[in-house]
Amino acid sequence: MDQVQPTGRIDVISDVICPWCYIGKRQLERALDLLATQHCRVAVAWHPFQLNPEMPAEGAERTSYRIAKFGSLERSQQMDQRITETAATVGLEFHLDRIARTPNTVNAHRLIRFAGQRGVQDAVVEELFDSYFCKGADIGDQKILADVAAEAGLDRAEVLAMLMSDEGRREVLAGDQMARNAGIQGVPSFALQGHVLFSGAVPAEEMAETFRRAWEILKERAA
Repeated sequence: MDQVQPTGRIDVISDVICPWCYIGKRQLERALDLLATQHCRVAVAWHPFQLNPEMPAEGAERTSYRIAKFGSLERSQQMDQRITETAATVGLEFHLDRIARTPNTVNAHRLIRFAGQRGVQDAVVEELFDSYFCKGADIGDQKILADVAAEAGLDRAEVLAMLMSDEGRREVLAGDQMARNAGIQGVPSFALQGHVLFSGAVPAEEMAETFRRAWEILKERAA
């Protein structure tokens, strides 16, 4: 078993209904593999951002919501097709036609925060992305979120109890606001040691090189 300890931290600011965030996660995973070959290992932490902060708690019917947001059904479908094709280039099989509702993501972010406290944050983030983009699940529904958590190894009943309370809500909303205050307007955004470096699902090689150069600069400043 690899016992090498992380020497830094990458913070990812994302939303679970952002397709580019899932694509970016795959690019990040490949970038981390490239960095590992250079003996650079980092921990990854996921932080909240709401693409639709005004979304009602119950979410919205996806087709009508996207027509209102993007102007027409045709434009919405064109965007879905382009995103699906891009996702396929990193090994993801999106089925956006299965998504019936665009959810409010506060509870999903609360689950991610909860998972981080229990050491399974990445697994929960992966399950959330897969459930939404590949299976079309309503990840605004508390019971579905509890099912997702169970798939990632958390206790379903404990997660459901947390979701039915207000635990983590204030922290999630504060984290979202903190990202906006830092000037983040789009996701995914990536930071190293608290320094925001770039936004977007950039190619893994470019991502790894940016992290490597930034890490070298930070080490020189600390020397």
